[in-house]
Amino acid sequence: MIILAVDPGTATTGYGVIEYKGNHFKLKDYGIISTEAKLATELRLQGIYGHLRNLIVRHKPDCFAVEQLFFNSNVRTAIAVGQARGVCLLVAADGKLPVVEYTPLQIKQAVVGYGRANKSQIQQMVKAILNLSEIPKPDDAADALALAICHAHSYKLNDMAGRM
Repeated sequence: MIILAVDPGTATTGYGVIEYKGNHFKLKDYGIISTEAKLATELRLQGIYGHLRNLIVRHKPDCFAVEQLFFNSNVRTAIAVGQARGVCLLVAADGKLPVVEYTPLQIKQAVVGYGRANKSQIQQMVKAILNLSEIPKPDDAADALALAICHAHSYKLNDMAGRM
């Protein structure tokens, strides 16, 4: 199974593509999509859409994982992330990909085994699980890879539960 996972944001959108076969992970691609602050919002969102569309064409994922919107006290940030998240859902729908969503708590539990894990702990586990020589940078890309790992673990558990 090839998983495209996205950590949405208007300024920086992290993405990670992994292949999960049996109990083995293979890193295929990761990085960020950056948009310029001086661009109009609709152009920034269009850029995110185009880049994600290219990733879908290049890697042919089986599913699209996206982080659920975590609302904190900054309404402006939440709205901007919500717009980027909407673009993610649209590009997945256009690519006819099933969408799966996970909360930050679910991601931490699946990757580290502890729902209050800090960013450093998550990054170290991403490095170990994917057998990387160093922690993936920047943070948004590492977060997307953690999301992909979360889905691989969750998918496996759901598949096992369905066979019972």
